[in-house]
Amino acid sequence: MENIILQFTSCARASDLRISTAEVKDCLSQIRLIDVLDERQFNAVLRANFAKSRREQHRFDHLYHLFFHELQVHATAADADSLATPVKAVHIALQTAAKDQQELTAISEFITGEPAAYLQLLQEVQSEGNSRRQGPGSNLGALVRRFPILRALDRAAELVDRYLENHRDDLHWEVRQQIERHLKHRIAVARNLLTREEAPEADNVRRDAKKANTALGSRSFNALSPSETIRLREAIDQLVRKLKDKAALRYATRSRGGLDVKKTLRRVARYQGVPVEIVFRHKPPRKARIVVLCDISGSVWSSAKFMLNILYSLQECFERVRSFVFVAEVAEVTLFFDDHGVETAIEKILTEAGINYGASTDYGLTLRQFRSRHMDAVTKKTTFIVIGDARSNYANPESRILEEIRDRCRRLIWLNPETEQFWYTGDSEMRNYRPICNEVRPCRNLNQLSAFIQGLVL
Repeated sequence: MENIILQFTSCARASDLRISTAEVKDCLSQIRLIDVLDERQFNAVLRANFAKSRREQHRFDHLYHLFFHELQVHATAADADSLATPVKAVHIALQTAAKDQQELTAISEFITGEPAAYLQLLQEVQSEGNSRRQGPGSNLGALVRRFPILRALDRAAELVDRYLENHRDDLHWEVRQQIERHLKHRIAVARNLLTREEAPEADNVRRDAKKANTALGSRSFNALSPSETIRLREAIDQLVRKLKDKAALRYATRSRGGLDVKKTLRRVARYQGVPVEIVFRHKPPRKARIVVLCDISGSVWSSAKFMLNILYSLQECFERVRSFVFVAEVAEVTLFFDDHGVETAIEKILTEAGINYGASTDYGLTLRQFRSRHMDAVTKKTTFIVIGDARSNYANPESRILEEIRDRCRRLIWLNPETEQFWYTGDSEMRNYRPICNEVRPCRNLNQLSAFIQGLVL
């Protein structure tokens, strides 16, 4: 069993799976603790040690099926008595014919139970094809590199037929049929692996999906159709999952503080003065406190609801998120998100926030009410985010109150869903608000919004 695991490891490394010697040793140790005839347990041990990411898991599954099912390398020994001598003779004939031909040498090893060299060859073909792409959909480099392998496969099949023909009288017809089935099956598997690599369908699907997501990401929130809105929500879910994974990794790597000298020195007595056990201080990650002041008038709401969706989906990445909405009057809606799911909370905001939804937008009134009722929400640890177009119907903008908020908070950010060229036109107060803010960004589409969120979380 140890030899089979080592052989599988060689094949996996040849297919560009990164497997360390320590991982191989761990796998061999764990194999002894399970019933190797239980394939579920056997597969789980190999997968746990050799596949460390989703991409590697997919490649591992492919290699596992190839090695233990299609090639059945582990079963070769069972046929040793009847097939070993003629198979070895075919191998010698192929090696002699190969001379310095890398392709035929790799194929001869593949069909006689050593697939690592052939898998390495396929990996090189795939890498070279990717690096030599001439344009969209072009696979010329890979095709050119495959021709010698296809010729070598044909040559190997011819040599097998010739060997069987020349030794017709030396082999029993049943043995000859077994050899032919065995070797022709291996050649067919090798050919299938090569031609399966040739099909670019999966790459095209991923590339087309990426293009579609990129195009969707650049579409204005106001211009989305119902079907595009559904796709956008799916894209937001993917973004949220990715950011959660990255944030978790960041917190894990940064949670270890500096060396704790006192605790380390206290423990050296156990090891005769040698600092074997190094102790580090625990440094809890600093998470931002977020306060969002959100314009929910018709001109802004299409952008604001997506922003709130992302923020509350990422709540665990922040210490606290408090949300306030306004048209003219301001109201806190944090409890909606505490008591309901994100989608339900966003729907309730439009009907149950307790404000006059039909009023004319008045940023000055909003800021006055926020200062008098909710200023305690703003501290030196707060990142204060305003989502709005700053169109205040020519009312007093109350810029000085925004300055007070900026002075009290850690950072003041304004997200404007309007195109930047319109920020200083008509009744827009961006000319007054922009100099006060630490950061002002457009947020008309998912690309702009996701870029901001990534900077906020990471």
